[in-house]
Amino acid sequence: MAANSGGHNAAETESRSNLNPRVLVAVCTYNEIENLPELVDRIFRSLPTADLLIIDDQSPDQTGAWALARAEHDSRIRVVIRDHERGLGTAIRRAFEYAVEQRYDFLLNLDGDLSHEPEVLPELLELILAHPELDVVVGSRYCAGGSVRNWTLRRRLMSRIVNRFAATVLRLPVSDCSGSLRCYRVAALAAIDPTTIHSEGYAVLEEVLLKLRARGGQMAELPIVFSDRIHGTSKLTVAETIRAASQLIRLAWDQR
Repeated sequence: MAANSGGHNAAETESRSNLNPRVLVAVCTYNEIENLPELVDRIFRSLPTADLLIIDDQSPDQTGAWALARAEHDSRIRVVIRDHERGLGTAIRRAFEYAVEQRYDFLLNLDGDLSHEPEVLPELLELILAHPELDVVVGSRYCAGGSVRNWTLRRRLMSRIVNRFAATVLRLPVSDCSGSLRCYRVAALAAIDPTTIHSEGYAVLEEVLLKLRARGGQMAELPIVFSDRIHGTSKLTVAETIRAASQLIRLAWDQR
């Protein structure tokens, strides 16, 4: 009887989370003062009942200060200013940890430079809600219907090569392994324990998919249009690309 009762309660919990899920949107920032105000407004127009987590790495342009000031007047906004850490990879890992700690049902992540359209966030959420077997939905530039705007040919080729390598060598069932626009089921993140993710930089995005797949997680892709930033400077340097590639090779070696 206890087992049956527990299963019934679990089903009820799942049903409640689907009817009224606790949703967290995460944005990791560094010098995005020209983009963040518009991004925040568009996120809340798209998902009015979601909470927003802004993780800032002490931006010299006062992005973090703006976020803190906005949070004083909007209870949906949480802000983390990191004093001693830098980089997208560890910031995303912190967002995973926060979502698990605060018991959210779903975590949506997108870039802070307006290269991802916030208006697609409800579509990602609706897809994962409609398919309880899914652990993550990836906003994909490279599946049928997806595209990239305003990138140089060199950057397009580099991105394609990295993603083809990751999908093939790591045996990931998605075509866009390095894109950060995603919707995660937080219970799945809790099951893999975000503190066990050890990659840095953009390789975190592949490692989390790898860990989800290792536990039998299911994934889906939603086609998106990715537009290069208009304001600010890209954080994707040649050094960062080389570091990400080396970590992908390490991840592939660990799978042998």
